[in-house]
Amino acid sequence: MSAPLKTVRDRYSDVDIERYYRAGFWQPSSFSAVVRARAASHPDKTYVCDDAESLTYSEFAEKSLRLAVGLKRAGVRRGERVAAQLPNWTEFPLLAAALNRIGAILVPIMPIYRENDVAYVIDHAGVSTVVTCGKFRGFDHAAMFAELKKQNPQLREVYVTRAGSALGFAHGKPLDALYADGDINRLEHEAGPDTSPDDGFVIVYTSGTTSRPKGCFHTFNTLRASALGIAKSIRYSEQDVQFGPSPITHSTGIITSVLLPLLHGTSSYLMDVWDPAVGLERIKEHGCTCAVTATAFLQMLIAAFDPGKHDPSSLRVWICAGAPIPGSVVEKAREMFGCHVLSLYGRSENMLTTMCTIDDPAERSATSDGRALAGAEVKIVDKEGREVPRGEEGDIAYRGPSHMIEYFRNEEETAKLFTPDGFSRSGDLGRADENGYIRVTGRLKDIVIRGGMNISARELEDHLVTHPKVGMVAIVGMPDERLGEKVCAYVVPADPGSPPTLEELNALLAERKVARQKFPERLEVVSTMPTTATGKIQKHVLRADIAKKLA
Repeated sequence: MSAPLKTVRDRYSDVDIERYYRAGFWQPSSFSAVVRARAASHPDKTYVCDDAESLTYSEFAEKSLRLAVGLKRAGVRRGERVAAQLPNWTEFPLLAAALNRIGAILVPIMPIYRENDVAYVIDHAGVSTVVTCGKFRGFDHAAMFAELKKQNPQLREVYVTRAGSALGFAHGKPLDALYADGDINRLEHEAGPDTSPDDGFVIVYTSGTTSRPKGCFHTFNTLRASALGIAKSIRYSEQDVQFGPSPITHSTGIITSVLLPLLHGTSSYLMDVWDPAVGLERIKEHGCTCAVTATAFLQMLIAAFDPGKHDPSSLRVWICAGAPIPGSVVEKAREMFGCHVLSLYGRSENMLTTMCTIDDPAERSATSDGRALAGAEVKIVDKEGREVPRGEEGDIAYRGPSHMIEYFRNEEETAKLFTPDGFSRSGDLGRADENGYIRVTGRLKDIVIRGGMNISARELEDHLVTHPKVGMVAIVGMPDERLGEKVCAYVVPADPGSPPTLEELNALLAERKVARQKFPERLEVVSTMPTTATGKIQKHVLRADIAKKLA
């Protein structure tokens, strides 16, 4: 028999719980209860739509309840884990609401993951049921899960969304057949008692770009705290319309495309395949006002913008996460779109760590990743967990209402996170200024060690991205027999016909008075960077590439 699931009381003290409720960061309503409340207050307003389906709040509430009862009748029980590998489609928030109604745990899996990573998540989380799609972007997800089901006896059923007549029975059952018919009041009774917002809600697996992913086990309230923090920082209201190209099966998409609009009675447009030119058209079509994405999304949007074709004037805020925002991007976006560009730093363990607000000077987003919001504390610590003086580099550590309960089924790694006074180490390097604004300077492991000298990849990237011939840049270490490692720069040129030379890049670093020992000693010009679905550059892929070339 498996151990009982952890709850919020396994992570937070009674004093913390009472304080977060009193301040409003946590609230007594579950996800499904908020859905019902919105259906009563905004019945005919569109909640969520994609390019194939649009649902009002009342339609969403009824459809999610019918799915909840269907899942319960199919044997999904309270506490069971149900995985969802779906594009940015309305079925994902429907499933999230349905599972929350019956107390099951959602396990999102991004569509880019394939057999190896997916099999690990299914096994590690103890998934009993999967909801996926058929063929999407040339890959048959249903067929993959059909094979995984043969290998994993705990995986009982696979349901396929938008299956159509082409679905083979061996690949799963159509999700549409699960929606229960009948009187809505009787179905409400059949669904059973609602869940607590302090019970387990979702397990978000880290991207696993350097090691096996870890499952971040969150409650609805720990996610709500982040959504409310973002909303207050940008003065979010029910007049806003969310633009959602970020993967909805990742923490960014869950918080900003599902929870943020739901909590404020706004509408959310989901974009399932990112194309910046099409994105500009959809922004105008839906009147989108806000977006939260990796910085690369905004950079591509700027490059695709044609003032003769596009009208993005509805945009008022674009929040960038996952990578620094060059000052030129802040200025170009304000000039082209007339919107605020804000920086945000977060991680799956606690979602929102720091961010700039709409009231901060614009240059703050180009020079920092924001500061802790009300209710949370962030400090820079050394290896022993002691706070370092302002301006010194160290590990960025968080304490507040949006921290996960645990790494699911991994008590050892969970325990390693915390300092003696209860701050959660991020593994990200950063500095804090005298006003508490944080600048992420790199990963603890995102360094090049050249002859014993630690060289920050982020420091060099911050300089080189300003070169007019550089579109994107990533610094990695390449093996060297004498020095251990040397610096290698991967560059996507701003103009493919005019890439920079290594000499030009190093001339810029010389102008910036960067130590010569830090200069890149090799340049690799590439057309694209390998990235996760959230836009983070997969540096382990680049390191493997350069090691292979040198070998």
